[in-house]
Amino acid sequence: MKRFFLAAVPVLFSFIVSGQPKHEFRAVWIATVDNIDWPSRGNYNTALQKAEFIRQLDMHQRNGMNAVIVQVRPACDAFFPSSLEPWSEWLTGKQGKAPVPYYDPLKFMIEETHKRGMEFHAWCNPYRAVFRINHSSIAASHITKVHPNWVITYGDTKYLDPGNKEVQLFVVSVIRDMLKRYDIDGIHFDDYFYPYRIAGKEFPDNASFRKYGNGMDRDDWRRSNVDSVILMLSRTIREVRKTCKFGISPFGVWRNISQDPEGSNTRAGQTNYDDLYADIVLWLKNGWIDYVVPQLYWEFEQKNAPFGPLLDWWSKHSYGRPCYIGLGYYRAGSNVYWRDKSQLPRQLTAIRNTPDVHGEVYFSSTSFFKNPNGWNDSLQNHYYNYPALIAPMPWIDNSKPSAPELVIEDSKDSLVFHFEKGNPEDSLRGFAVYKSVGNFPVDSAGAYNLDSERVFLFIPDNDEPRLVFKVADLQKNKNVRYLVTAISKTNNESEPIPLYPVTVSAP
Repeated sequence: MKRFFLAAVPVLFSFIVSGQPKHEFRAVWIATVDNIDWPSRGNYNTALQKAEFIRQLDMHQRNGMNAVIVQVRPACDAFFPSSLEPWSEWLTGKQGKAPVPYYDPLKFMIEETHKRGMEFHAWCNPYRAVFRINHSSIAASHITKVHPNWVITYGDTKYLDPGNKEVQLFVVSVIRDMLKRYDIDGIHFDDYFYPYRIAGKEFPDNASFRKYGNGMDRDDWRRSNVDSVILMLSRTIREVRKTCKFGISPFGVWRNISQDPEGSNTRAGQTNYDDLYADIVLWLKNGWIDYVVPQLYWEFEQKNAPFGPLLDWWSKHSYGRPCYIGLGYYRAGSNVYWRDKSQLPRQLTAIRNTPDVHGEVYFSSTSFFKNPNGWNDSLQNHYYNYPALIAPMPWIDNSKPSAPELVIEDSKDSLVFHFEKGNPEDSLRGFAVYKSVGNFPVDSAGAYNLDSERVFLFIPDNDEPRLVFKVADLQKNKNVRYLVTAISKTNNESEPIPLYPVTVSAP
């Protein structure tokens, strides 16, 4: 290999593709409960499970995603070895049974995700204990057997009692244990706090209310129980793994305007605040969570909870935290509006035109296999045809990595750029490559200004990150310029350095 000195590039003009943001969170939920997405039902073979997960990851990478949100604790069970909870029945067919041949699914999934330069968010359900009574495999070590006094039956499901102080501490201990052992980029909760109401049935938490209610209104007390868990988790995450994010994906309606002047112009039958006892607005105002993903699975034409007004409402109520919109990919073909191929593209366009909204999360993974309405093609060829970086969160980490170093291997026909860390201590997600016909903009001090530039390529920091250019192609496009930056694990970006043109040092 030869080492090259990099030549400075004079400023001419920049090349920008409109509609392609530099920063955009693009993620997919991978549900494991009831084998919705992974592993497929009856697939209890380790090698086949791994192949199946890799197939999904590769598909999402092709579609332009930069993160996955994988359900690893669906019902007080685990997709990883745990001393606190048994192996999940949806992994091995029987709760408490380890994979054969043995492997650690969570470790495997994190490694494969990071190999591709994507974030891995661990999706956990805080209170669901038994998914379907009389249909679930329950191990002797399961919390419903060890602490039956912590459990409430409601409908066909068992839940940990959110009002029980020991339950609250247990939920936090499970997350703490996971954070200590795994390189997780985010802890993620969905909309299941107190359960959705069943008509004519009240959630039977009288015992814990008598013990802990302390004269409070029952609804306020229930909200305070969930608030306590969220606050404890927020503090625990910062204590144990400072760089890990904490995100919540609530039901799409906080409150209706008929219930609260701050609420949305909707007529939802149930809401986060009044029925699930999840005061997501409070958590955002107080900075207890790092991002929010409201589940807006409705069409623009929905009468009681239309997509457009809810998108606008959430953009105005995220209180400085990133807002990503949960989209119902699975709904393709479900009614006349979702048979309209333009429904999802219109939603994506609206998201990008709405201030303070920073990305999308799709439910759910296996829906993509069918390429519904040709939407995979739309993502690959139009909306996500260039990669996007995930915006950093300066309240978590605001330190920039060192600029990358390049080792360039030249031959008669090609130049091979090998990317190296400028500082061996940096923990990197990868390298962002920018392309311009002519030159890049600079600020008043003469430094490159890439704030409005979209990323041309993203090179994950895997075993040997590199980029190959054909010399003939470079010679044909002599006005084309390239820059490269290093992207940290917390998505902070280094100063750029020229990637091409280059000048060759003496041998």
